[in-house]
Amino acid sequence: MGFQDEKELIKKAISKDQTAFNLLFDKYWNSVYSFLFLRTQSSNIAEELAIESFTKAFDRLDKFDHQHSFGSWVITIAKNHQIDRYRKLKKQNENHKEFDAISQKELLNKVPSPEELMISNQNLDKVLEHIKSMKKEFRNLIRMRYFEDLSLKEIEKILGEPPTTIRVKLFRAKKMLASLIEQNDI
Repeated sequence: MGFQDEKELIKKAISKDQTAFNLLFDKYWNSVYSFLFLRTQSSNIAEELAIESFTKAFDRLDKFDHQHSFGSWVITIAKNHQIDRYRKLKKQNENHKEFDAISQKELLNKVPSPEELMISNQNLDKVLEHIKSMKKEFRNLIRMRYFEDLSLKEIEKILGEPPTTIRVKLFRAKKMLASLIEQNDI
């Protein structure tokens, strides 16, 4: 694919052409995934970050400067996304260290009351309601991935769809669920 062909693909993707999205995704997936795998040393984390990076890139596609390479642009997004994730995890780990310092007595005092447990269960019920309100295809993907704990490869075999399609649909399903939850302030 030449530079001019790629520019056309990007224009089509900006106008929401799904085939153009898929072609760009397929062309640059290995580069982005490999880059992230080298940085994280985890195939699962690299895959998740790559999917999220492509989603960010496609959401911001109208801001892409055609004077630069699309591949470099999406790798830069992936690098920045991985750094942000690393910083967030580092901060969470620091918070966990503080939590570990709490004595066992203090911890026993923190055991949730029956009322707190009931509120927690109600929130889970609301999340399940939101999942049920989603399109069947998204519900099935969430069920297989998070409730049945199937790998992406297993889901691909079951649905008979290409890996690219499964990854994009799963990310969209997660994004949609997060949006539904946010709208209803669980």
